Amino acid sequence: MTDRLERNDVCWCGSGRKYKKCHAPIENRMANYRSIGYIVPHRRLLKTRQQVEGIRESCQRNIALLNYIEDFVVDGVSTVELDRLILEKTKELKGIPATLNYNGYPKSMCISINDVVCHGIPSNHVYLRKGDIANIDVSTIYNGFFSDSSRMFCVGTVSNEKQRLVDVAKECMELGIAQVKPWGFLGDIGQAVNDHASKNGYSVVREIGGHGIGLGFHEDPWVGFVASKGTGMLLVPGLVFTVEPMINMGSSKVVTDRSDNWTIRTVDGMPSAQWENTVLVTETGYEVLAY
Repeated sequence: MTDRLERNDVCWCGSGRKYKKCHAPIENRMANYRSIGYIVPHRRLLKTRQQVEGIRESCQRNIALLNYIEDFVVDGVSTVELDRLILEKTKELKGIPATLNYNGYPKSMCISINDVVCHGIPSNHVYLRKGDIANIDVSTIYNGFFSDSSRMFCVGTVSNEKQRLVDVAKECMELGIAQVKPWGFLGDIGQAVNDHASKNGYSVVREIGGHGIGLGFHEDPWVGFVASKGTGMLLVPGLVFTVEPMINMGSSKVVTDRSDNWTIRTVDGMPSAQWENTVLVTETGYEVLAY
């Protein structure tokens, strides 16, 4: 740790409490874990109470966008029309779409249909059809704080196979989140996700995972969903990150579409499903900030 404080100094987190009564016990415990070789987050990754409140407010708007768009996810709608609606609603909520122009990404949301795993770009030429499953992923900047979440949508009646994939993918996310607790490990999340997916005959995408978020769009840590319990970064109160496993009906292998260098598809053309929420590690467990 840098910027070492004395015990009676005011804590760096802005709580107004003395360091010895606030973050000193946490940071002493972190130092003990580090001394025996564990991966420990830097202090800068731990969000203050004020920062958490700002992220929570951003998350509330982000979830409002997913609630709003649900009624428009119907047979025959173009994906670019859904993007237009998201952009207008984001502005109405006084937010900014975090994806728009991010590293050259051209739209205000991602929509990934059937065999598209993630980063599908809304288009005038792509329409939703009955039987499709689609992930809509929205990210919002509000008062400088970032949020990120996604949901699966079924267009009309979908096949039993697709419905089961969508349901199990949500269960994978929920079981992963349930593993979030102080002084646990990121690998605990990955083990729970991979075990449940495998038990149901599905595979988990390895190359793409969750990420820290809040003061930036993509922060440390990277969150993989094929991992072993007891490994990876230590989960410390104040960490905020996304849990967003991508579950494939077939092979876990994916490929990036060379035509746009964004769209990621399954190599075998089989469907994929994903749910995402933003999670805070608390002193007693976790809080889902975007639900």
